[in-house]
Amino acid sequence: MTRWATRAERRGFWLSVRDGASFQEAAVRLGLNRGTGTKWARQAGGVTPYYVTAAPVKGRYLCLQERIEIQIGVHMELSIRAIARGLGRAPSTVQREIDRNTRTGYRARLRTRKVRRRPEYRGPRSYTAHDAQRRAENRASAAARCRPTRLAARPVLRDRVQDLIGVEDFSPRQVEAQLRIDFPDDPEMWVSHETIYKALYVQGRGELRRDLHKRLRTGRAMRKPRRRSDTRQSRFEGMVNISERPAEVEDRAVPGDWEGDLITGKNNASAIGTLVERSSRFVMLLHLPADHGADAVQEAMIAKMATLPEVLRRSLTWDQGAEMANHLQIADATGLDIYFCDPGSPWQRGTNENTNGLLRQYFPKSTDLSGYTPDYLDFVADKLNRRIRETLGWLSPAQRLNQLLSEPPHTGVASLA
Repeated sequence: MTRWATRAERRGFWLSVRDGASFQEAAVRLGLNRGTGTKWARQAGGVTPYYVTAAPVKGRYLCLQERIEIQIGVHMELSIRAIARGLGRAPSTVQREIDRNTRTGYRARLRTRKVRRRPEYRGPRSYTAHDAQRRAENRASAAARCRPTRLAARPVLRDRVQDLIGVEDFSPRQVEAQLRIDFPDDPEMWVSHETIYKALYVQGRGELRRDLHKRLRTGRAMRKPRRRSDTRQSRFEGMVNISERPAEVEDRAVPGDWEGDLITGKNNASAIGTLVERSSRFVMLLHLPADHGADAVQEAMIAKMATLPEVLRRSLTWDQGAEMANHLQIADATGLDIYFCDPGSPWQRGTNENTNGLLRQYFPKSTDLSGYTPDYLDFVADKLNRRIRETLGWLSPAQRLNQLLSEPPHTGVASLA
């Protein structure tokens, strides 16, 4: 004769599962058939011990782990308040979750415990965590589709964002900061950079022009992970390693410490020299129309550094590229202390690497860079120097450099912007 399991046995079964036992082990501990545990698990929606023992991730909304805890509580016939205490949630939250995802209310079933042939079996009317999670995700996506985004609902804000990106070449993060500067008392004209990125990268949303992503410095239509840049490993006589650079250079408190590199064109046949001041992120570009060998770089750098006051010629950090073979002559002519990074360590010139990425918006890879005039290089440098930066507290590099020069002991030095 077949014996039906009691409520106490079912409760003990789920307690064992909660403690980490498999379904078969939990059934055997109660003196039941191993297949009974598998059957109960299948009726419960396929909950596994791994999910039962996983720590719930608390947030505004219930997660899958918490829904599994609710499912276990339902099959253990715990009260709503007992389930809520175990989750650290409000009882009303648990009640709504169960009622929303069960055909008949859980409290009603607890109150109506009529004797049936199989009173413990809930079948398809039971609460199952995975079904509840799927329904919650479907409801959330449907609500998101029906709700207009901030940019779609505010044409004035959308037009302003498009102007800052399309005309001023601002990044989404800079647009976010600029809007808060322009409209400090109007939160309706604020928008996060993530919202802007979504409007640019998620096709079909219709908030921003489809071609506006081309105005970003990457020009990409989707996000991609960064890749390591190529490194050079040549060495020169008399070079000083970056490990010997004074610690005060790392502090960025005093202006005059520069980082430099070359950005090259198609087949490395052309190049532009880049110089970035570490404290202010102020940019200068070297015009190299004929070639970018050591002599050409030496001549261009000495000419560009001659435009700076002596207080802004403290040090220069470069990689070990062959273009710096004449570093001793450059140091003698400019008064710079020149330091070289370790091979394969571009992060030691992080400010310059970041700036080179910004410059690629104006000087794309695999193009001929020799055709750009000195006036255009100065135009691009000026555009970057007038663009606000988060790392500078939303000042532009020109504003930050003038601020540093106006502080003692640099008071009286002529402004560069």
